[in-house]
Amino acid sequence: METKAHNNDGLATQLELKDEISAKKVTEESIVDVSDREYNRILRKVDYRVIPILATLYLLSFLDRGSIGNANIQGMSESLGLVGQQYNWCLTIFFFPYSFTEPLCNLLLVRLKPSIWLPSIMVAWGIVMTLTGIVQNYSGLLAARFFLGLTEAGLFPGLAFYISLWYPRANAQFRLSLIFASASMAGAFSGLLAYLISMMDGIGGLEGWRWIFILEGILTVVAASFSYLLVWDEPATATFLTEEEKNIILKALNPIQTEVSMSPQLGSEQSAKWVHIKAALSDWQACAVYALSLFLPAIIKGLGYSAAIAQLLTIPVYAAATVSCVLVGYLADKTGQRSLFTVLCYGAIVVGYIIAVAPPTFMPGLTYAGCFVAACGIYPAIPGLLALSSNNWAPNAKRAIGMAIQMGFGTMGGAAASNFYRAEDAPRYRLGHILVLVFAAIGLATMVLYYLICRRLNTKREAGADSVYQYTAEQLVELGDKAPSFRYKL
Repeated sequence: METKAHNNDGLATQLELKDEISAKKVTEESIVDVSDREYNRILRKVDYRVIPILATLYLLSFLDRGSIGNANIQGMSESLGLVGQQYNWCLTIFFFPYSFTEPLCNLLLVRLKPSIWLPSIMVAWGIVMTLTGIVQNYSGLLAARFFLGLTEAGLFPGLAFYISLWYPRANAQFRLSLIFASASMAGAFSGLLAYLISMMDGIGGLEGWRWIFILEGILTVVAASFSYLLVWDEPATATFLTEEEKNIILKALNPIQTEVSMSPQLGSEQSAKWVHIKAALSDWQACAVYALSLFLPAIIKGLGYSAAIAQLLTIPVYAAATVSCVLVGYLADKTGQRSLFTVLCYGAIVVGYIIAVAPPTFMPGLTYAGCFVAACGIYPAIPGLLALSSNNWAPNAKRAIGMAIQMGFGTMGGAAASNFYRAEDAPRYRLGHILVLVFAAIGLATMVLYYLICRRLNTKREAGADSVYQYTAEQLVELGDKAPSFRYKL
């Protein structure tokens, strides 16, 4: 009798799950018992509390890591006596701790919570940034860049994962684009800020390039102090949301989850299981921006302009990239065509670098135009890639680790790019442009292949859709992107 009762309960559970999935068509866009207007009102409420502080954090992060390019054209290498490839090695060293510690950082974020982790690492890199302004030689600069990479490592993957905790798959890319647009704004702002700060040359007995590091580092520490009060953890614990609003967001994030799973998803009790770590490390999805951000001032200076004018001429390039980033993110969310827009972005990168390298003789105007076109592809491509990985990895622990691994591999491109642009290749930097062009072409081909594989898997799962009824809702959640009910975002 007990066995029969148990079987009946199991059958009832499967029938309930079938009705639930059929009603929702197993899509994340299904929002139950709420109008579009009400749902958008809740999203706006989240936007006002989440996006501004994240954009500020990322703007300061990108400003700090890229300011070495501005400092260098203000005389840093000459002041420190850097020779040969020493400047390039100071750029490269940043990426090794940054890349290899990103997965660990996201594990710590899951355990310690964003409201503690993100402001704390920000304080740490702000201090390192400030101390960079007093280094006296190559060894000191090398050490400072190493620790800057180590302390900044948790921010980029942390922010990308953090967005996935607040926004459903259909709404994620535009928000990521708004945050990443702050990186292109940082590029424009850094040129103007470096131009103004360089006028402090001689104040306090310090060269102008030192003040760039010192003042930007102090700004970061001050902002970090306020961010302890402004960073929220997740919807389940957000006091600015009502209980009804929390349930609406959580159900939109996980359409087939049951009420059992409406508890907080972060904290020590939600630490990643080894199976999630192993899944992220072995998943096939773990698939140029630094070349532009680190070397754009030097490239423009090589066109024949003074250091001051070169700083200012970076502003239009980054302004165009900001507009492109936000526009592409909006259209990708509106149409749901993430892969298509990311492929178009890679196409723009390829075209931009072809413009820069194709002329048989050096043509400064074309090089500058190529930078414009490439920047308009580079900056929106990154949120597109992050949105795809955020959309297509589940559950949360696997997403956190997988995204960090993806970014770790991607960031190693920065280590390579920092050695592509050699001083002896100035002013054309043709070798550097060609190498970045090759990597962009590989990225374009990989993106097309990724789309085809995901589409094939979706078709296969549609054909075997009935297999979903073998599982309970809790089991489907635990299976994540391997569940038969899961559909990859294209």
